[in-house]
Amino acid sequence: MSTKSAEHTLLDRYRGVLPSFVSPLYAEPVEIDRGSGSQVWDSAGNRYLDFFGGVLTTMVGHDNPHVTAAIREQAGKVLHTSTLYLSEPMIEFAEMVAEVSGIPDARVFFTTSGTEANDTALLLATSFRKSNQVLAVRNSYHGRSFTAQAITSHSSWSSTSISGLQVQFVQGGYRLRSPFANLDDDAYTAACTADLVQLLDMTSAGDVACLIAEPIQGVGGFATPPDGMFGAFAKELSNRGILFISDEVQTGWGRTGEHFWGYQAHGIVPDIMTFAKGVGNGITLAGVVARAEIMDTIDVLSFSTFGGNPLSAAAGAATLRYVLDNDLQGNALRMGRRFDARIRPIVEQTDWIAELRGRGLMWALEVCHPGTIEPDPKRTAALLEAAKRHGLLVGKGGLYGNVIRMSPMLDIDEATMDEGLDALVAAIADCA
Repeated sequence: MSTKSAEHTLLDRYRGVLPSFVSPLYAEPVEIDRGSGSQVWDSAGNRYLDFFGGVLTTMVGHDNPHVTAAIREQAGKVLHTSTLYLSEPMIEFAEMVAEVSGIPDARVFFTTSGTEANDTALLLATSFRKSNQVLAVRNSYHGRSFTAQAITSHSSWSSTSISGLQVQFVQGGYRLRSPFANLDDDAYTAACTADLVQLLDMTSAGDVACLIAEPIQGVGGFATPPDGMFGAFAKELSNRGILFISDEVQTGWGRTGEHFWGYQAHGIVPDIMTFAKGVGNGITLAGVVARAEIMDTIDVLSFSTFGGNPLSAAAGAATLRYVLDNDLQGNALRMGRRFDARIRPIVEQTDWIAELRGRGLMWALEVCHPGTIEPDPKRTAALLEAAKRHGLLVGKGGLYGNVIRMSPMLDIDEATMDEGLDALVAAIADCA
């Protein structure tokens, strides 16, 4: 192992060994050295409020004592066994997930990432329906694997057009640039549903496997459809036997405030659901939940080497208990309303912010040239940097790189929220 000389900065080393398709977020990248709750410190000792949580992954605060204690306890026992052996942490956590999923006769399969979970969900749906025809939603992102890329309708994140799936993309929740943008909620839902029906009638061979959708689009900039829209979709899908997959990688575990899962805003129960990100509070953990008849369509021996290993399962169980025991869904609702009440009036007075959208503790600002919906990625980057100068870390997304994304910790308190909002307001003022 070589020792790097002082002239090789951490950024030099990052660029020297990692692929060019990954890059740090800021002009002067942050090295996060440690964290506590909603706060992080870089290696120089500068303190920031973390309103992005490693892309919605540190969900209940850095170094949460309940989760950290569970990890330490399990680490002192055994780190890994796999599904070839009985494991109390894995089985217990699977039981907890099945219970809160809302899916009847649920079976749970653990994976290591949301990408792998979505990959598995597609394997189940296409096997169950014996079809490679899949529907996805425009402006969607479902992962970086070969299969997940096929259902990603986001040109800036699409690395290949080659796929064994036949994919059609339907209208969804990104209303700002939709041809139906001027319609009210009911009319918008009706128009999108009519478009779905026409697409099925005209372009499918009659045996479509599934529709996969994010209840609120993540990388797509927290695009939020009208409540009930996917319920209207599901009625048309069920008439044809088409399965509905809810990608809850970013919306799960109470983050939307009003519901524990994003799908619940649409009056449906999905056939298959995927989860990842925050459930392990930073530990690698994801999975798929489906009815037994769908999950058991795989009739050959299979397993996941790292999915549901004892360490990740212990972290998942501790995180989920913390969310439930402390009503963090309710806190997300309250703090989300506080966020909205403070920021919406400022957005209404700012002609270069085209839209504020989200709910609970998922919020986004779409930045455009004043008075238009023409994307302004340059000002978006400036707002990102301004927030950092004021001690606030946020994320960026959207098809055109012009959306600021914010996802505070689910256990954030009023004082911390207000401190973060003060920083955001100051950053917006800097970019006027």
